[in-house]
Amino acid sequence: MSSISIWKDKAEETSFSPLRTDITVDVAIVGGGITGLTAAYILSKAGKKVAVLEARKIGEGATGSSTGNLYCTIGSPGLHNVKSKFDEQKIKEVVESRAAAVDFIETVITELNIQCDFKRVPWTLFTEGEAGKSFVEKEMQAAEDAGLTVSKSFAIPLKIETGFTVKKQAQFNPLEYVKALSKKIVSGNCSVYELTKVDDVTEGETCTVKTAGGTVTASQVIMATHSPKGIYAVHMNMGPYREYAVGVTLNGSYPADGVWWDWDGVKQEHYSMRTYDTSKGKILMVLGEMHKVGQKEDNHECYDNLEKFLRERYDVRSVEFRWSAQQFKAADGIPYIGLSSGNSKTYIATGFSADGLTYGTLASMIISDEILGKQNKWAKTYDASRVTPLASAKQFIKENVNVAFEFVKDRFTKNEADEFAEVAVGQGKVMEVDGKKCGVHRDASGKLHVVSAICTHMGCINHWNEVEQSWDCPCHGSRFSIDGEVLEGPAYTALKKVMV
Repeated sequence: MSSISIWKDKAEETSFSPLRTDITVDVAIVGGGITGLTAAYILSKAGKKVAVLEARKIGEGATGSSTGNLYCTIGSPGLHNVKSKFDEQKIKEVVESRAAAVDFIETVITELNIQCDFKRVPWTLFTEGEAGKSFVEKEMQAAEDAGLTVSKSFAIPLKIETGFTVKKQAQFNPLEYVKALSKKIVSGNCSVYELTKVDDVTEGETCTVKTAGGTVTASQVIMATHSPKGIYAVHMNMGPYREYAVGVTLNGSYPADGVWWDWDGVKQEHYSMRTYDTSKGKILMVLGEMHKVGQKEDNHECYDNLEKFLRERYDVRSVEFRWSAQQFKAADGIPYIGLSSGNSKTYIATGFSADGLTYGTLASMIISDEILGKQNKWAKTYDASRVTPLASAKQFIKENVNVAFEFVKDRFTKNEADEFAEVAVGQGKVMEVDGKKCGVHRDASGKLHVVSAICTHMGCINHWNEVEQSWDCPCHGSRFSIDGEVLEGPAYTALKKVMV
């Protein structure tokens, strides 16, 4: 069984060199996922000189771990909740802008002849139980209020209590798309660098982007990193969440092509299903089991629950894929796109929830227009410096009380181990080493890996993630390898290694 995402089964590798010298560009783009590469495509095509700086390999962050679904509706918190926080006009803007982003992706695929299994399919939200009826019915009404045409046809062999369908949405292989796009956009105006971790970004008369291999001087910077690197006010307005995916083969028939969202009214979350053809045959995948980053004691349970979900509904032959992904939820349900509050040259794109492929593309369209001096009719909808106290209050309070609790509690709770001998193979535990909180992991060979347990972003204590063998921050979602290297999230700096 593979522990990497299903998309890597078919996507070809990229081999861009790291940055090894100082360069000057018009726009430095931090992050080589769908947001960064789409912005690079638009800006370089318009004559701007751009550089894309990717810490790992192209598309191997949030983009390569996503569902591959593209739709004009939204997941959590749902259109009807956004309408209740704002108004009907807001959800019309959300739906219209997201539909435009899906159309834009299709146009790019056609123009550049990208092979990524793109196809138009219906999107369906349904529930199998009485507890989910109210949410689904409210969401259907909100979809109609937003101007969408809905129908009630369900080509899926499940007992549906109620639901609705929106036609002409889409699916593709997101990793194939961004890897192909990265190769197509390289030109005299566009350079792409892999294995180039950004260590710092500062604004002055120009922007300075520091990496180990060289410094990039730019007129503007786009933080296309899912959550902006460093300290930003927007971090207080978002919550970091982890979600899981399982891909299986079936003995019987598969659901028809489409995006299938099964709303669980008890758990108050949806399970997203779709099929995809791989080298292992046709796969039915399901994504769900969301939780706050660093706040799930038994991550294996998430995979087990997803497998159980599928086995209760289908004749599962084998489990072929398991992976997980991260998302950041905005307090008012709307992403933050544009100039960051307090900055005049640094653009951010974050708070996409689980809808990042479409929102990431939309963000690149909005930010590129702003850099090119063009008006974008959706820029105000997603204004990154907006203040929405009424719409944000409930979620803002919930997330920040949770952050404060996590920050304080781990400083007063008992260590998970007192001696190295208490850390078994494959485990990670927080313990004191020379009077300091450290994260201790024992690998398969028995070797100890000891790092500071203190997150380098804002000082919370990291928790061990057994499934992914990582140290995860429960406050703002930074994640670190067993040796302390930054995997994702807002932290710039690695955890300090401790010699024992």
